[in-house]
Amino acid sequence: MTNAENEILITKEGLDKLREELDYLAKIKRKEVTERIKEALSYGDLSENSEYQDAKNEQAFVEGKILELEQKVKNAKVFSEHKGKGRTSSGNLSQIGSVVTIKQAGSKEEEQYSIVGSAEADPLNGKISNESPLGNALLNHLSGDNITVNTPTGKTNYKIISVH
Repeated sequence: MTNAENEILITKEGLDKLREELDYLAKIKRKEVTERIKEALSYGDLSENSEYQDAKNEQAFVEGKILELEQKVKNAKVFSEHKGKGRTSSGNLSQIGSVVTIKQAGSKEEEQYSIVGSAEADPLNGKISNESPLGNALLNHLSGDNITVNTPTGKTNYKIISVH
């Protein structure tokens, strides 16, 4: 596989957060777990030492997470949020990094989402992946456009109120 096939689209903010988490795990959490293991070893018999087993399990988790984050950072492609092709004479074109306000057909309530790469998606905090059904449907549209999203429960229609 080439690096392009492993590429992860991400905003600069998302990449900064990945690096911050990686730094914390590699420099702080790794040392804390190592200390827990040393302490548990001092308790003696490892076959019945649950502290040691818990610490070793945590170490495996932390090391796995470090490897995962290193791969994401290595393969990250920062999506420039303000490329020239993102604007048209009639407004902003929705793309990764855009904040899009939408309204479901028949509803008076507006919803606002940031379109982000899959590595930084957090739907509960309004960050949806460009690969999700809604995120993908929103891409390359303008304020005022109507879109149809194929969801597991059927098709849902939305109107794009604004794109920033």
